[in-house]
Amino acid sequence: MNELIWFAGIIVNFSLFVLAYKLFGKVGIVGWIALATILANIQVTKSITVFGLHATLGNILYGTVSLATDSLNELFGKKTARQGVMVGFFVMIATMASMQLALLYLPNEFDLSQEALETIFGFLPRILLGSVIAYLISQFLDIVLYQKIWDRLPENKHLWIRNNLSTLVSQLIDTLIFVPIAFLGIYPSNVLWQIIISTYLIKVFIALLDTPFMYLVKKIKPLPILEIK
Repeated sequence: MNELIWFAGIIVNFSLFVLAYKLFGKVGIVGWIALATILANIQVTKSITVFGLHATLGNILYGTVSLATDSLNELFGKKTARQGVMVGFFVMIATMASMQLALLYLPNEFDLSQEALETIFGFLPRILLGSVIAYLISQFLDIVLYQKIWDRLPENKHLWIRNNLSTLVSQLIDTLIFVPIAFLGIYPSNVLWQIIISTYLIKVFIALLDTPFMYLVKKIKPLPILEIK
């Protein structure tokens, strides 16, 4: 059952990313980075078993962030891609600050959400610490690698190499940084290693599956009536 939902999640999330670009152009991609970074960091608090491996949620959404960064790099250049990464970074910090303040309020007798919010966002600072460090390093590495591959290969050819190679390397670094910071001491060491291995394998699979969407983004044109310049 989890596997079917997982494949559906890939189709839905990557299709929504393409739709964001189709509707709003460059701003849609940057907006998606902001949305996906927050939702991925919330989803990662949930552990699942998929394909017989221990894993956390959020990998699909986080995979769309790499697709978004590569799309900005491909369509608008590395400066815009860096700006997109910094928007994601700011949104992470703003979310953490806002939600930590929200948890400090004393709930009244009619409150139904404090416990649930504490479960999700009380754990969020550690996750966001790992995520922020891993995010900045891996995404800027992705941009650098993408440009280096671009410089060495013909501009309008080998898009799949630029997209996949830069993502596979950067996501390996991301996984090796994020998982220990976020989960060391929370899960047993054997489970932690399973999460590292399964997380990266899932990211590899997602990176390969996002290639058609990368070509689609490069091919389609945003709607002029909704595109924000």
